[in-house]
Amino acid sequence: MIHQDASTHNWYGEENCDLVVTMDDANSEITSVFFCAQEGTLSSMRGIAETIGEYGLFCSFYTDRGSHYWFTPEAGGKVDKTQLTDIGRALKQLGIKHIAAYSPEARGRSERMFGTLQGRLPAELALHGITTMEAANTYLRDVYRARHNREFTVPAADLEPAFIPYAGLPLADILCLQEERVVAKDNTVSYQGKILQIPASAHRHHYVKAEVTVCQYPDDRLAVFHGHRCLARFGKDGLAATVASPAKTVQPKTKRKKVVYDVDKCSSATRLHTSPHHKQPPPQQAVLS
Repeated sequence: MIHQDASTHNWYGEENCDLVVTMDDANSEITSVFFCAQEGTLSSMRGIAETIGEYGLFCSFYTDRGSHYWFTPEAGGKVDKTQLTDIGRALKQLGIKHIAAYSPEARGRSERMFGTLQGRLPAELALHGITTMEAANTYLRDVYRARHNREFTVPAADLEPAFIPYAGLPLADILCLQEERVVAKDNTVSYQGKILQIPASAHRHHYVKAEVTVCQYPDDRLAVFHGHRCLARFGKDGLAATVASPAKTVQPKTKRKKVVYDVDKCSSATRLHTSPHHKQPPPQQAVLS
């Protein structure tokens, strides 16, 4: 089972932001962690995608009853397991069981995790002069997560891995926002003020009156699907880009600066928040390139 939760805090700089943590219930290992302006559907999907991409497909997903996870007809009441959010729909497509938390005690492991993180991360980021989200996420990815997992991961009761390799549709085409549309008489689809022109296809002359799915990706690119067939992909401006190619998040090719973090500072900043049962690693320097 995988837990996911987020915490709003003054992690760095002067403004609050959210830290989204996805973790393995069996051993408390953090499988994904990053900062974002505010947690929501796409940030939660990012945590799921990073976990599956690195570890594999998991059995169940445990979350609070936030509106991006569940529809709740009555405040404080039971969640509606038939009316799915985008996250619920994506989990169903992936065959992952979604479990809702109904009490703070049931989320105890996540709460303890954030207590540890709030005691350690702000001091570390401040000592390294990190004041931007980009730099903070680089530090989490390249330095902090691995060290945290070495110190705080505990042996699982069952040593047999529960993750299985993922094989199926591209994750990007599942872990995205989706809305149903009916194709107009001119073979177009209207979506958020944009007119998406479905190009000519060798499979059929047109898709007029057909029900299609519009996918919106984290970078605001779009795609139109008819069943599992991708009819076209579009840029942010709604202009057709490609036809029937898998969605990919394009990372700009930029030369990364070499960043040196003084691990002595990390140890000093977190000494008061480290359990005496966790052995501190010897001082060294972690060099990133």
